[in-house]
Amino acid sequence: MTVRIDGMHCAHCISAVTQALMEIEGVTSVTVDLDKGTAQFDGWADEARLREATLDAGFDLIGVVNG
Repeated sequence: MTVRIDGMHCAHCISAVTQALMEIEGVTSVTVDLDKGTAQFDGWADEARLREATLDAGFDLIGVVNG
């Protein structure tokens, strides 16, 4: 699944988003694309949980790009 995340600007942002998403049960890997403002992950998590995790990390999940 790929989600669009607002507010990422640097390597620290990539690390924070990756860590936040990896802490969600069911997520097995995360790849963040800073240029596109997206995070792609393997596994499963509902959008509400993804949104909560990204908000807790200081970012805003805009929505699912593809699922």
